[in-house]
Amino acid sequence: MGDWYRKQIKSVSDYKGLKMRVGGFAGKVLEKLGAVPQQISAGDIYASLEKGTIDAAEWIGPYDDEKLGLYKVAPYYYPAWWEPATQFSVMINKKEWDKLPNNYQQILEVAAAETNARMLAEYDFKNPTALSRLQKGGAKLNKFSNEIMEASFKAANEVLEETAAKNPDFKKIYEP
Repeated sequence: MGDWYRKQIKSVSDYKGLKMRVGGFAGKVLEKLGAVPQQISAGDIYASLEKGTIDAAEWIGPYDDEKLGLYKVAPYYYPAWWEPATQFSVMINKKEWDKLPNNYQQILEVAAAETNARMLAEYDFKNPTALSRLQKGGAKLNKFSNEIMEASFKAANEVLEETAAKNPDFKKIYEP
């Protein structure tokens, strides 16, 4: 999950000029649909929605979103196609990794996997009950139309292609 909108989003045209707190890959994709991405810190999201400075915001998911009270000022809640789950990553310089004894490498791999599994399990437990509370509090759970999903898919592929054309490292990862 994640997007809170002040009004329903029924078609791609609803994104035209929509000011949305969203960044990164999703921001680039939604910009292609007509949205105007905004970078706003967590502590300012609620006030920005309330004042109409922004029309929509993405945050994390039901459990964390509930804490911000976004449903009070932007009651339309939509699933986010760009972040199906949160993931933790650990990155270690390859040369340094190769210097570690094998048992240390295994310890780090198991610790990283365990951290990720615990985090997923915690949110799989907390999010459904938070979503239920949000709906009882007035949040209106919606789904994007096929038109929006198809346009988002097309725009996402365009962003990936554009990024691959500009970034040789990304191109190596992106292309088979």
